[in-house]
Amino acid sequence: MVNHSMKTTIPKLRLGTSNLEVSVIGLGCWQFSKHTGMIGKFWPPVSDEETRNIIKVSLENGINWFDTAEAYGWGASEKSLSGALDKLGVKKKEVIIATKWWPILRFAGSIEKTIGKRLQALTGYNIDLYQIHQPYALSSVTQQMHCMADLVEENKIRYVGVSNFSAKQMRLAFQILKRRSIPLISNQVNYSLLNRKIESNGILKTANELGISIIAYSPLAQGILSGKFHKDTQISGKNIGIRQWIPAFRSSGLKKSKPGKMLVITMAASFSAPPFMHPSLKIILQRTNFLLSKDLMFFSSMMISVLENIPGALAAVFAKNVRKIFCKSISTVPVTGMC
Repeated sequence: MVNHSMKTTIPKLRLGTSNLEVSVIGLGCWQFSKHTGMIGKFWPPVSDEETRNIIKVSLENGINWFDTAEAYGWGASEKSLSGALDKLGVKKKEVIIATKWWPILRFAGSIEKTIGKRLQALTGYNIDLYQIHQPYALSSVTQQMHCMADLVEENKIRYVGVSNFSAKQMRLAFQILKRRSIPLISNQVNYSLLNRKIESNGILKTANELGISIIAYSPLAQGILSGKFHKDTQISGKNIGIRQWIPAFRSSGLKKSKPGKMLVITMAASFSAPPFMHPSLKIILQRTNFLLSKDLMFFSSMMISVLENIPGALAAVFAKNVRKIFCKSISTVPVTGMC
């Protein structure tokens, strides 16, 4: 059970123009895929007990939303998440859940046909945000958005989001939904110190213009910016799934990313935190502080994976210090118009 007496509070932001008040740190649930399916095999399997512990620590330290997807084990992640929440005694109104429809080799009609499976996998927990996972369906963006709007009107989902959409695709999706008086509230994209393309390709600018929140996935470049792969170059061959075949995780790739890792450490030093505090969260918060100070409608999900970025023995200690560091990082940031 979640120990509510130990629960801390971290700031919340409104996601897009919705009424969803989400914690500025969210938990990504890709790693709960049970090593199932092509996408799910990216991560080693995580036991049910470990899943519950990760979610319990997250909840007790102020995280109130979770991001999963159909393709994360073809429902395995959704089932793991809802099962853990249920065993922890968490009521559906106490959390916000985002999941995604997988569009590859599918027509828009699949959105309506498969929503029952998504709801069944979540076993009674609401779909607060339903996202198009990739912009590669066999149907047009227009058709997809109309199907998503139908789900909103049928009260099967609360809000619509997209993922990996270009600025042009995002604007079109926004316009189609607007005609039906439904907002597009988010675009989930790859964003980190090693991948800042959205700053120059129009995505961030367009999102700010339209009031769409950016949810950043892989903000630590799947662990590279945590520094652990640079510290132990042999770790790339140890139980890290498909990542061991990705060039960025090999010695030549790690050599290229070393300056970014050093920047993380340098910026993290600006925070007065216990010496055992992992630098990962510090740099993300520093980044979030930068974006918020420019009054952008930005939301970083953080996608914290305890398995990926934090030594297991330090997980609980790390989480308990989240609030202290976060509040220090944004204490002078104006949030008018963002909440």
